[in-house]
Amino acid sequence: MRGSDLLIKTLSDLQVNYLFTLSGNQIMPVFDSALDSKIKLIHFRHEAAAVHAADTWGRLTNTPGIAIVSAGPGFANTLSALYVAMSAESPLVLLSGHAQLSDQNRGAFQEMPQADMARSVTKSSWTCTNTENIQHDIERAYEIANTGRPGPVHIALPVDILEEKLISNKSPIKNQTSAGNLKSITKSEFEKIIDALQSAKRPLVLVGQAINRKGKKILSDLSLSSRIPVVNMESPRGVNDPSLGAFSEVLKESDLIFLFGKKIDFGLKFGDNTTLSSKANIVQIDHDKSILEQGKKAIYPPERIIVSSETDPLLVIKSILETEKISVNNTWVNQVQSALRYNPPEWAIQKKSSKDEPMHPLAVCNIVQNILNKQKDSVFISDGGEFGQWTQACISAPNRIINGPGGAIGASLPTAIAASIAYPKKTIIAMLGDGTFGFHGMEFDTAVRYNLQFIAIIGNDARWNAEYQIQLNDYGSDRTIGCELHPSRYDLVVKALGGHGENVVTASEFAPALDRALNSGLPACINVSIQPIKAPLIRRA
Repeated sequence: MRGSDLLIKTLSDLQVNYLFTLSGNQIMPVFDSALDSKIKLIHFRHEAAAVHAADTWGRLTNTPGIAIVSAGPGFANTLSALYVAMSAESPLVLLSGHAQLSDQNRGAFQEMPQADMARSVTKSSWTCTNTENIQHDIERAYEIANTGRPGPVHIALPVDILEEKLISNKSPIKNQTSAGNLKSITKSEFEKIIDALQSAKRPLVLVGQAINRKGKKILSDLSLSSRIPVVNMESPRGVNDPSLGAFSEVLKESDLIFLFGKKIDFGLKFGDNTTLSSKANIVQIDHDKSILEQGKKAIYPPERIIVSSETDPLLVIKSILETEKISVNNTWVNQVQSALRYNPPEWAIQKKSSKDEPMHPLAVCNIVQNILNKQKDSVFISDGGEFGQWTQACISAPNRIINGPGGAIGASLPTAIAASIAYPKKTIIAMLGDGTFGFHGMEFDTAVRYNLQFIAIIGNDARWNAEYQIQLNDYGSDRTIGCELHPSRYDLVVKALGGHGENVVTASEFAPALDRALNSGLPACINVSIQPIKAPLIRRA
């Protein structure tokens, strides 16, 4: 048995069914070993796309997605995608080929300090140095990725380690490590939480992305039975996320804020007094001690943090649910719900574009939402700058993936591919800007090769509109530069790759085009001419 055979066997034992990958010299032994297994290789056109797909798998299934790429430049292409996954708290394991261990520090082909390079954008990163360690390393990485606050883990695998045969009289090292043993919340800490809840008039629960994904049911129970408003913060715009309506206004009024797996970072404007009331008490429960320390530094005076506990937030929520002493004021609950639902009155007009002009983003979203409302189950993916902000604000679905706090764009097409594999019978719609398409547009070739069906709706305003709006606002209309794009026919690109393409110039053409795409049986692209509208910023009069 070679090292690559042990790698594939270990992944099979972990019930991994797919490897998201792009071929390269140093990982050819793994490709060869995969032929004798049930693991399927999903072969992308860019290494970052493979990692975005593994990220998506982690978000949708709450189990680590596995990506494997080649060494050197191939590995380096994954760093931004690892950052996206880290920001989104998504469990994944990246395996990278690596120059021969025997040739280290001699100028080996594509030699890079890969473990060091990935360390700042992963939970953990190391180089496997012994063939007998492969099983141990893979199991350890899988556990770390999915334990505590989930996130990406990287292992560099030198090609000679993969090619080497295991010594027959040696047994593979078994995994005897644990990724983390959290303490339980103390009795006194929990009593402080209950006392604070009983005396609070306007409590709020803010949750991080991983807690929201893992704890959907228990969070729903908390909101329904205890009547404590629960808000998921997933956008790079933080408290100004347009999908949260006028939430920032009620956040300032809260007198007790629970942070369950939620960082006090830029999304909360670092907890300053313009965002949180200076009189609000804080309860912060997190897997990560460094996040708790960050919170203590941000809040002033620090005595406002009445509980700061390094434990599993979901266990604390469960304990709160088991307490029958909680009663939240209905007026406050209704006030929060009203703020979250708020849309500016002018949106009702903008949803109806003239039939003979490019569509307002709201009009595009309105038709897409009507389609999703008719589906029993669906996946919605949002990506891009200004157009992406409109789609995030207006589209809801049972499964929803946005670019996340990292704020990077470009992942939507590999995301749609992974979603199609995870949920082959669901309707999958990705909405992205025309600039965004340029990152991974060739992944339509991947979708065609694997016969994966989804619809990508491109809001085409022929510019990098987010940056254009910054220039317009900060420097004036005579100081705009470098944000122009050609009004390209991306639908024709997709047709050339074997997919289904539609071009929409006016509002009257969109609904029929969407219907044809849904029934095409192919990965589909609808290129929609839209008005170059700035992203929504919601303020109530």
